Amino acid sequence: MKRTIILIAVCLIATTIRAQQIDYTTYIQKVLSQNPAFKAAQLDLEASQADLKTARKITDPVLSAEYGNNSDWDIEMGESMSIELSKTISLGKRSARIHVAENSLKASEAGLLDFTSQLRTEATNAYLDALLAQEQMRIAEESANNLAKLYQSDSLRAARGDISELDALQSKLEANIAKQDHLSARAKYQNALLTLGQYIGQAQMGTSSIAGHLAVPNRTYHPAQLIDSALAHRQDLLAAQHLSDAAQSELTALRRERTPDIDIALGANYNTRVRNEEAPAPQFIGYTAGISIPLPVSNLNRGEVRSGQIRIQQAQLQTEILRNQIQVEILQAYNNYQAAISRAADFDSFLMETAQQVLQGRLYAYSRGETTLLEVLNAQHTYNEIQQAYAEALHDCMQAWVELNRAAAIWDIDIR
Repeated sequence: MKRTIILIAVCLIATTIRAQQIDYTTYIQKVLSQNPAFKAAQLDLEASQADLKTARKITDPVLSAEYGNNSDWDIEMGESMSIELSKTISLGKRSARIHVAENSLKASEAGLLDFTSQLRTEATNAYLDALLAQEQMRIAEESANNLAKLYQSDSLRAARGDISELDALQSKLEANIAKQDHLSARAKYQNALLTLGQYIGQAQMGTSSIAGHLAVPNRTYHPAQLIDSALAHRQDLLAAQHLSDAAQSELTALRRERTPDIDIALGANYNTRVRNEEAPAPQFIGYTAGISIPLPVSNLNRGEVRSGQIRIQQAQLQTEILRNQIQVEILQAYNNYQAAISRAADFDSFLMETAQQVLQGRLYAYSRGETTLLEVLNAQHTYNEIQQAYAEALHDCMQAWVELNRAAAIWDIDIR
């Protein structure tokens, strides 16, 4: 019965630990749905959509009415009433404003997608940093446990007189240092979890561990294909192209703004009968129609047009600069990726197993009095350094993989 209760308790603990653990896929989904900065960027897109609606509005017609009276009731000059409907007609200005707003909206949409790519990259790098911190904490914990066991053994051996008190004191000192290193590594890991929580819009991560391991990516890429993908799908390049189109639309809109507006008016006047003996007149209704065309003398100043042409040239040059920059980014990211894989390949399983066997051999020989404490500590430090260097090499390799994906506008990152 007691054994059954223990098994149930172990299962419940294991289930709780799994529930507290978060994997990379779930984490990224939360980032893209809960990140506050991402929500703020979405508001920029909504503002551009509102600007497009604003550009589609039309000018309102104007309805005016007047009442006239000669104000001398004695001579009976009569009264007059008039009503007029007028409308300002802008030739092509509304359509030009709509084109500007449409290109700006396309640029905003591409900008939001580019922000999404940047956010996903930063969040993934933060996840990799947390995995590295988790591995470093494991290494520090293993080292602290080994040295704690060594101190316990040395304290007993010193009590029996097998080793000197100085060796036991040195073991205690090394065990305390390893314990402090473990505490520092655990704090670093906890801070890394807080950073992940910040990306998903939470003050605390709400989990004590993350799933996944640092490993060499099993992906092969070709620079030419990466460049083609980037030039076709990089959202920052698409945004720059849309901004260039918007600058062209703005110049068109500016030219149409310089076209005079035409005011058209239709009206009717009603005049009552004039009963004055000197100048009598019957009642009548008169009609008016008018058109008003300004004389565009100010258009002789073409400074605004020239400024718009310069902005178009700037936008085109910036697009070309970004195009070249993207190609350089991809080649650099590819070189870094290949170099990182080569560095990680230097840490093969044989090297790790050899360092572990040397440590175990030193511990066994030390327990038999065949080697010194210094040699044991050196073996432990060497084993720790190799594990640390291997973890960092894998971390750098995966970050280079992430950067290559971002630069090429692809995303086949899978952290398990």
